[in-house]
Amino acid sequence: MTVKKDLEKAKAAAESCKGTYATFAASTDDKTAQQMYTQMSQDMDRHVAQINSRLSSTAENQIQNQQNNQ
Repeated sequence: MTVKKDLEKAKAAAESCKGTYATFAASTDDKTAQQMYTQMSQDMDRHVAQINSRLSSTAENQIQNQQNNQ
């Protein structure tokens, strides 16, 4: 499996977790649990951003390699 495919799978998993945590936060009346789930959802935002950054640099590297091989 390529790095790009692994990153895309990791991004999908992180986005899924983010949605799950947001749903949990919205469905509880426990303020402490809401804060925890909200924080975890925000953590997933950072994870997705990191993965997107890596995906972007991976795509740039692939373009550069293709140009160098021509």
